[in-house]
Amino acid sequence: MKLRSLAGALAATVALPLGAANATDLEVTHWWTSGGEAAAVAELAKAFDATGNKWVDGAIAGSGGTARPIMISRITGGDPMGATQFNHGRQAQELVEAGLMRDLTDLATRENWKEIVKPASLLESCTIEGKIYCAPVNIHSWQWLWLSNAAFEKAGVPVPKNWDEFVAAAPALEKAGIIPLALGGQPWQAAGAFDVLIVAIAGKDVFEQVFAKKDEEVAAGPEIAKVFKAADDARKMSKGSNVQDWNQATNLVITGKAAGQIMGDWAQGEFQLAGQKAGTDYTCLPGLGVNEVISTGGDAFYFPLLEDEEKSKAQEALASTLLKPETQVAFNLKKGSLPVRGDVDLATANDCMKKGLEILAKGNVIQGTDQLLSPDSQKQKEDLFSEFFANPSMTPEDAQKRFAEIIAAAD
Repeated sequence: MKLRSLAGALAATVALPLGAANATDLEVTHWWTSGGEAAAVAELAKAFDATGNKWVDGAIAGSGGTARPIMISRITGGDPMGATQFNHGRQAQELVEAGLMRDLTDLATRENWKEIVKPASLLESCTIEGKIYCAPVNIHSWQWLWLSNAAFEKAGVPVPKNWDEFVAAAPALEKAGIIPLALGGQPWQAAGAFDVLIVAIAGKDVFEQVFAKKDEEVAAGPEIAKVFKAADDARKMSKGSNVQDWNQATNLVITGKAAGQIMGDWAQGEFQLAGQKAGTDYTCLPGLGVNEVISTGGDAFYFPLLEDEEKSKAQEALASTLLKPETQVAFNLKKGSLPVRGDVDLATANDCMKKGLEILAKGNVIQGTDQLLSPDSQKQKEDLFSEFFANPSMTPEDAQKRFAEIIAAAD
């Protein structure tokens, strides 16, 4: 915390709410840097600043794959931030096991997180050896196809209702000079799109056999062969995207240069920022319009152990604030994600968010692959699909063989 003059400190003490007299700055690292994401982060910062503390933004440009090694290096190198974003799952497990992360169990118990955080798998992903180490902030689902209504109108074909209709519309879209499928060049985008195709084409049970049970035989079998055929269609449809970041691909859809994108519900933040309306300017198909199942991955904040007592107090204030009903509503409406609390009012949610809420309420959910696979196994999968989508000479059969080998060795 920066030193302040005595007069400044006294003034701050008078101005701050009761219990925040020792307010402090807290650096928070994350990889939310697109326009929609920045708008959502601003809601978290505003809520935390209202406690009398100060959110010091530590945004790291690029994807999680770029940001996580930097975050981990700082923590292990003795230069920890006050709080850091990770995805729900096992990304921080080694840091916890090394004794570098703060135990939030007492706070979680006092505030009944086990009662309010739904589904339970979110908090389970934060729990190691019975202790809770993170604060879930949202539910992000990957299983969405986002469509530009204007692009289909220009091509003279109806807006598709499912994946098969989308593939069938590709020739008309290309004839109209429109890229059928926008896909960025970051490896996680290709791998995520394939995971979405598994649920849509092969179904929930096959997805869980492959990623939860690590069943090599299923991964090498006929149901996954159908998925690789669909991935090959996606590869052909995405030719010409020529963008790197996911939000650049989303912008191709927003501007009608591309007809669709397989991307998580965080894409909604970009549509919203562009002033587009769900159901009017764009269409969303959960489960690609085939299997309406969504994953319950997303984001959580972890808190490195700090020696500074005041910063430790600020960490607890932030963890508590992240799960407040008003914070959950303000943040998730901007982010396009679903709240981790089932007791908040989302009456102002758009049509696509309401679809997600309905699917969640029905229990048609799966865990995300970040929760089911180790970071190393995830990286191998990303490398495979990055190569598959970039290299037309790799056959679906060869790619499936490598995929089965990854699943057989996965942990």
